[in-house]
Amino acid sequence: MFDMKKLLSYALATLMLVACTNSEKNLQKNAEKLCKFIPDPECLQKSEAYMTEDFYSVVEEMVSLPDFEPVVHQWEFYFVTADGTPVANSACEVLSVDLKDDTHAVATIRVSPQDADYEAEEHSLVMQKQDGKWLIADFDDTKQFCMNYIDNYNKELATRTAIGDYLTKEIGVNYLQGELCIPVVIIVAAEEIDSLSARVWGDYWVDWYNLSGDTLFTVSGGDHPGCFSITKQGEDLKVTAFEQTVDGSGNLESAKRIFGNHYDVYHNIQSNQDVREAFRREAIREYVKRNNLQVRCYKDFGWDAVQLFAE
Repeated sequence: MFDMKKLLSYALATLMLVACTNSEKNLQKNAEKLCKFIPDPECLQKSEAYMTEDFYSVVEEMVSLPDFEPVVHQWEFYFVTADGTPVANSACEVLSVDLKDDTHAVATIRVSPQDADYEAEEHSLVMQKQDGKWLIADFDDTKQFCMNYIDNYNKELATRTAIGDYLTKEIGVNYLQGELCIPVVIIVAAEEIDSLSARVWGDYWVDWYNLSGDTLFTVSGGDHPGCFSITKQGEDLKVTAFEQTVDGSGNLESAKRIFGNHYDVYHNIQSNQDVREAFRREAIREYVKRNNLQVRCYKDFGWDAVQLFAE
């Protein structure tokens, strides 16, 4: 006679094995599908439906920052973009999927570029199940990378704003004034003293302009290298001290004393006219865009006008 208990046990074990196998296959298929939607800054919105809301929002915020450069922050370089087009002729293969719990899994992916100059690499695709659908929750710790990048950007922006306000209100008033004062903040180095205060060394410029037509004409300006002491007061950063280099015969000595180990970097910037003008041009561009001005160029007396934007 058949042992019904054993038969039921075998049947149940077989069903569980089949269910487990099907579950693994489904996870594999979902991971393969999500590989086609690894977020690409050039077509990020096409990935939105395949990413968790918090992961999408942090990536979107980062790529929306004014100074974001995909070529520099191209953590998706070898992968498949959101429109399904392989980047750098790479093949993406899901090696395994580790189910952490009912709603979380991690897929290990191997990317094999057809270009012989590049070797195959393994990467981690974090998956999260929401409303019955598997989504990209992270990719090679990109979420934390973006969060750190945004935090650093906001800190630097706040620092630049505090220094720029000081240059305009405290130093700019000593110059022959025009219609607009545009400071140029060239940060050489920064050092946090504690969670609320920092020192910022740099080459700082104050320039006044008059606007005529689409051109800013220089009225006056000057250079004020030195070190700012910055303190967080409430939600804002405030300048609490500014030590700048002296003019005349004591300039070199004071610059070496103030900049210390950062002097060589400062000197390389301050002594290079092309570098200084590049920073100046970018500062004016940002000011024009921020204030919605119809300005195309700026002009120093006796020099040709400099175009701010590509024609």
